[in-house]
Amino acid sequence: MDIDLEKIRAFFTNDRFAANAGIIIDSVTENEVQCSMPITAAHLNAVGTVQGGAIFTLADLAFAVHSNLSQLCGETTGVTVGQSNSISFLAAARGTRLMARSVCLSRGRSVSVFRIEVHDDQGNFVADMRGNGFTKAAR
Repeated sequence: MDIDLEKIRAFFTNDRFAANAGIIIDSVTENEVQCSMPITAAHLNAVGTVQGGAIFTLADLAFAVHSNLSQLCGETTGVTVGQSNSISFLAAARGTRLMARSVCLSRGRSVSVFRIEVHDDQGNFVADMRGNGFTKAAR
């Protein structure tokens, strides 16, 4: 698979919600996608911790990149969309940055399953997400 990181980053600038959250696609391989997000005041909830939606958005972008990698690299057509997602929040985020790491657990013709782990820059395991994708044929 020929992975062009800059092409992938350019495509996902269209994901304005994730871009406005400051999420960066750090690295992409066939086996793993890593994204990160600085923790700013805009990410905090009413009690001063990182809002769950911000954590989910980071994990969801890592899932989106990974589940659409073969389409983005021109190997298949169509698009993979989230069919269902489940996230468990494990600890409050600390530090100044969150990192998400996606790995593929299963990939079929139309259904795929990914695990996305979110850690902070102090080594805390913040959240664990399962993303189930459905690949829709190109129209």
